[in-house]
Amino acid sequence: MTMAAGTRPPAGRTGPRKRHDGPAGSGRRTARFLARRSLRLHRKAWTAVFAALVLTALLLGSFALATLSAFLGHAHVERYAATTALVTADQTTRYRAKPWGDPMTTVTQSLTERVRVPAAVVDRLADVPGVRAAVPDSTFPVALTAPDGRGVPGPDSESGTAPVYGHGWPAAALAPFTLRAGKAPAGARQVAVDGDLAARAGVRPGDRLRLRMLDAPAEYVVSGIVAPKGEADDTGLAHQGAVFFTEGEAVRLSGHPGTVDAIGVIADDGVSVHDLHPALRKALAGEHPARDAAAGSRDPQDSSLLRVLTGNGRGQAEFLDAAPSRAGLLGLLATLCATVIMIAVLVVAGTVTQAVHQRARELALLRAVGATPWQLRVTVGREVTGTATTAAVAGAAGAVPVFLLLLRMLRDRGAVPVGLGLPVLPWMFATPVLTAVLTLAVARFAAALACGRIARIRPAQALGEAQSEPGRPGRGRTVTGLVVLFAGLSSAGTAALQPGELAAMAAGSAALALVIACALLGPWIARGAMRLLAPPARRLGGAGGYLAAASTTANSRRLGAAITPVALVVAFVGVQLAAGATMDHEGSAQARRAMRADLVVTAEDAALPAGAARRVAAVPGVDAATGTLHSTVVLARKEAGDPVLERLPVVGVTPGALPATLDPDVTSGSLKDLREGTVALGATRADALDAGVGSTVRLRYGDGVTASLRVAAVYERSLALGDFLFAREALAHHVTAPLDTRILARTAPDTDREAVREAVDKALAGAVPGARATAHPGPEHLRSEDRGVSQVLTAVAVAVVGGFTVIAALSTLVLIMIGRRQELVLLRLVGAGRGQIRRMLRAEAAIVTATALVAGAPAALIPLTAFSLSVTGSPPYLPPLQAGAIVLAVVVTVAAGILLPARPALRRRHPAALHRS
Repeated sequence: MTMAAGTRPPAGRTGPRKRHDGPAGSGRRTARFLARRSLRLHRKAWTAVFAALVLTALLLGSFALATLSAFLGHAHVERYAATTALVTADQTTRYRAKPWGDPMTTVTQSLTERVRVPAAVVDRLADVPGVRAAVPDSTFPVALTAPDGRGVPGPDSESGTAPVYGHGWPAAALAPFTLRAGKAPAGARQVAVDGDLAARAGVRPGDRLRLRMLDAPAEYVVSGIVAPKGEADDTGLAHQGAVFFTEGEAVRLSGHPGTVDAIGVIADDGVSVHDLHPALRKALAGEHPARDAAAGSRDPQDSSLLRVLTGNGRGQAEFLDAAPSRAGLLGLLATLCATVIMIAVLVVAGTVTQAVHQRARELALLRAVGATPWQLRVTVGREVTGTATTAAVAGAAGAVPVFLLLLRMLRDRGAVPVGLGLPVLPWMFATPVLTAVLTLAVARFAAALACGRIARIRPAQALGEAQSEPGRPGRGRTVTGLVVLFAGLSSAGTAALQPGELAAMAAGSAALALVIACALLGPWIARGAMRLLAPPARRLGGAGGYLAAASTTANSRRLGAAITPVALVVAFVGVQLAAGATMDHEGSAQARRAMRADLVVTAEDAALPAGAARRVAAVPGVDAATGTLHSTVVLARKEAGDPVLERLPVVGVTPGALPATLDPDVTSGSLKDLREGTVALGATRADALDAGVGSTVRLRYGDGVTASLRVAAVYERSLALGDFLFAREALAHHVTAPLDTRILARTAPDTDREAVREAVDKALAGAVPGARATAHPGPEHLRSEDRGVSQVLTAVAVAVVGGFTVIAALSTLVLIMIGRRQELVLLRLVGAGRGQIRRMLRAEAAIVTATALVAGAPAALIPLTAFSLSVTGSPPYLPPLQAGAIVLAVVVTVAAGILLPARPALRRRHPAALHRS
């Protein structure tokens, strides 16, 4: 503190002061002294702040690491590991358009079906100098049946059971696979299988295996056992099984002679990939550039030129689902990470502000006795920096194991598809350091704002304001809160008027804006709540209710600070749980209404060939049967002026079997007109595209082929069956492996369903080993590709982020109660009984709980209602058990945060002991 004017220096001190004894040095020493004393004196309050900051740094660091890992993710390179380069078609489609007021923009989307390469390109690549071999590879799914009749699943990978693919024997050199027993296949009925599959099937060279590819099964003789070169034991690849046929047999079984999936290029010894890559590009360009097999049918904006992949990029050709799944996972993680950042900022700012606000009287007294504004700011800054630095470091250290646990959870629950690798690199662990710095910066900024007013105003005014709360919240805070509230309501209105992803984005923005508005307008919400709740509390609560009403009415700012984090819990968890539950609930309801089949046929660990549905339809007693062929299409459109490529799941069915097996609820047109060149359209999508029966819709199939399709029918149940419904035969031409997921069948009236089911099993026993019919089929529900990932991340968000917000709310409540210890002691000293104070605290807990639920529920319900009415046409849905869990969590959190910290003040019986406390 500074010395008053005119004061004489201490005796014995003459001449100029040393530099470190000047005003600045004295001020710094004073600030350090005050900060140390405050940390010791208010250690319980700063412990609550410490806990919130540790969790903030931990959560920010772990989700930042997960997002970075998804950004760096790539498909594994396994069966092409021995290649120097890989030549494939371009598996992306493009859309270029001009947004409103912006330059031309190009967006891309991954294709999930194979775009193939003309086989003639092999010779062109083989003639390139430095190329030792150019090996074509075509893959097709294989289902194995062991000699004892049981199905043989693929290898176990970290993401579940891996698929099994067939190849021509020359492609074994691309991994490379080497023979460990027996010999290479030489005849059309000979195969070589990898060691893992051989062990699962219990076969050796010379044994017979029953294999099913795209058609009827056939018996093959195992000629040899192979394993990837370098494996110590006779195993297979980590993420796929392999069966090798002769080249001629593989071409026949693949079903697309004249084209191949990819061409592996193996360089001569001494030729590096850097030397070979430009040579291959030049050879493919040439006078007549090499193009993919669908070049004449793709959109003009797409590139049909062949690509040369090297390094990790080669994995794109092995696992087609990896690229779109990675993009979806990255988008969801980035959105969740942004939400976590906003929640963390709110939590840190609220906790630190409350900690500083509780010291308002102490800071005002320091101002009154001569402390300068700079000394107060430095003092508070040192306190916050000391606490936040330690907390941020601890949280950053804990972020690494939490990140690893999060990755494991994503893999175990199927959010990461087979073949997609999420790397964990040493340099990535610098990310938690950056999030720790962010946590520290937010804490310092919140502390500076919290002590700003007391540091600015005159000492006498500061001491006066510290005795009681301001009459009204600050004008700037109120205006800002109203602006944010208006923005949130406007976003909710936008969500109600827009379809699809735009509605979801607007609803998410609305929920976040309404939570922030709740934080800014907390004192006003508290005032309004007390006008409603104070009279019944006084009438019904006795002395405890009267005290609770008086305390909360006089301290609306404190009540608002208690309400905000609890309302945040309600809003965040409610939005996370209800958004997906609403879609699933309405989609499942539509799927149940659409289901007309009373038999369903599935196969263990395998799909069903096209001929299986025809066999089922021919069984006496079966009125109709259809296979369900799943694929994707890409729709190019504009959303708010911006170009969008939307990949949508679709299903192909037999039109003649509808609506006997599946009823889409057609509102116009007829499914009898569903054939090649036509499509049925969901009503919601038809409204968005302004299309109807007879209109033309331009789509891109999963293999990149573009088609203008005439709308044959419009149907209502698009949440269950997707926005587009195809004839199976028309869709099969654009699917890598046209295998049905299952077969839906409807039995004739007055037939013995059990007898028909047995007849279906018998009809499929020889053609499709392992196929079984069941009499209680589950509904056909087509979900978006990202729904599985979204479900997993929702569970993670509710468990981790929801837990964080609960603990943050608990810390804030504990912090408030620690600051009220003297108030409780004073009540005891003036004669209030322990029972009265307990009833007062219970009444306050009830007030906080009710107000937080009422404030948080609209913050979730308004955007959810807008989103739900726009997308599903129904109100939002939250399972009663989950809604009850949210209410229970709020009640327990508030009760623990208010009642437990007050116990020490209530345990002492004698006024003297209370006075000493």
